[in-house]
Amino acid sequence: MPTIIDGKKIAQDVRNEIREETLRLKAEKEIVPGLAVILVGDDPASQIYVRGKKNACGEVGFLSKEFRLPADASEAELLSIIEGLNRDDEIHGFLVQLPVPKHIKTDALIEAIDPRKDVDGFHPYNVGKLFSGNPYHKACTPAGIIELLDRYGIAIEGKEAVIVGRSNIVGKPLIMMLLERHATVTVCHTRTKDLPGVTRRADILVAAAGKPGMISGDMIKKGAVVIDVGINRLDTGKLVGDVAFDDACERASYITPVPGGVGPMTIAMLLRNTLNSSYAHSK
Repeated sequence: MPTIIDGKKIAQDVRNEIREETLRLKAEKEIVPGLAVILVGDDPASQIYVRGKKNACGEVGFLSKEFRLPADASEAELLSIIEGLNRDDEIHGFLVQLPVPKHIKTDALIEAIDPRKDVDGFHPYNVGKLFSGNPYHKACTPAGIIELLDRYGIAIEGKEAVIVGRSNIVGKPLIMMLLERHATVTVCHTRTKDLPGVTRRADILVAAAGKPGMISGDMIKKGAVVIDVGINRLDTGKLVGDVAFDDACERASYITPVPGGVGPMTIAMLLRNTLNSSYAHSK
């Protein structure tokens, strides 16, 4: 059996560390990190995420603000809120919960956010700086993956890493984070020829395609580290990842479960980005 990478525990460890740093920052600088979330519409999954972020803020001692707008809110209304948050000294980081209704241009919202407060790491400035080094903030889910590997003492340097999925949220930023750590990186997608042949080369295999069970056991190199980013709900209501977990356990040396693997790390890294932003504000 492989070692199960416990994202819930690591995320809790990160939150505990952030809580201690927040108390110190408040005592020494009289600054309380502030995180705001803008939610448009009533998407159930988005509401769950926003509630999770609010609870996490309370746990670590952050100031938390929410802006909830109806699904028919205009783009101009959102841009006005974003402009206000850019100027709000109490808020060190904020985000627009995605997806937003189709009549609103996502890119316009993200580009309106001050990159220093873009704690999701989605602003073109932060994305560009990730490629050249030293962004204000790194995208949370890929940063969480790197954190998991580090906390379990899994070497990255010199390893062959294969990412299945090329989204702007996970796959693309993760390429740069792994390259920064001196891995050799291959990215697979829907047009990749002989996908199993590529994935079987991976020392570190990251599945982030959003297709339940697409990575079977015979696609995994013996002893590989398997990171499953997928969160898919089956007709039965069960949550599963992109990896056929039981089969993968026959091959992997380390593996993340779904749920309880990568998922909890996303909010933990969001909190860390916000804390870092508040430190920058204190200088």
